[in-house]
Amino acid sequence: MNLGLFGESLGYSFSASYFKAKFEREGLLHHHYSNCELPSIEAVQAYLDSPDWQGFNVTIPYKQSIIPFLDGLSPDAKAIGAVNTLKRSEGKWFGYNTDHLGFRKAIFNKWPDLKPNRALVLGSGGASKAIIYALKQMEVAVQLVSRSPNAEAISYLDAQNQLLDFPLVINTSPLGTFPDVEQMPLLIPQGDLQNHYFMDLIYNPERSLWLQKAEESGAQICNGYPMLVQQAEAAWEIWNRP
Repeated sequence: MNLGLFGESLGYSFSASYFKAKFEREGLLHHHYSNCELPSIEAVQAYLDSPDWQGFNVTIPYKQSIIPFLDGLSPDAKAIGAVNTLKRSEGKWFGYNTDHLGFRKAIFNKWPDLKPNRALVLGSGGASKAIIYALKQMEVAVQLVSRSPNAEAISYLDAQNQLLDFPLVINTSPLGTFPDVEQMPLLIPQGDLQNHYFMDLIYNPERSLWLQKAEESGAQICNGYPMLVQQAEAAWEIWNRP
């Protein structure tokens, strides 16, 4: 089975190392996983046309722009409007989203007793769409935060002023990812953040500057690694379905 990851810059990739280790551990000698860097989304067509591939993961910045190249979407992916997993079935390519599953499982495993009533979600890319979808399934009221506020998203200044009203805050933007570890979202974790929970989808570094500041203010923190593991295993299940 040949599998791969679509993205623009994949030197940091979690998926390749994760699946290669999984294949070695489970003795799957005929399974291969490769990084497939795309300079533009149009370059994806050559991979999809090749009979050599059975499945792909999709990461920034192609989770939404890849959809027109596919033959169909799962109900979850269609509702979210973003995909992170592709599977070839009978010569056609179908898109799925396992980010929302990974997020829910990661949250539950980390904080099993957490039942927040409201959450702030920072960023408006494909990852945020999956997080919002999952939170709504969890019956959590969601407030999106964007640098370009609109009818659905408030500004970072407004979010800063309301921070203490939201027990759960999730950063879905890539700000602070290695090597730009001194960057962080415009929302500054400050004040008394006891009984608040901050999750950053970044996993490299293990504790982003944003998470460090949240922890220093009393919040409980979680990085994106547990979510990545859970979404990867959900993708693996999809690839192995009959």
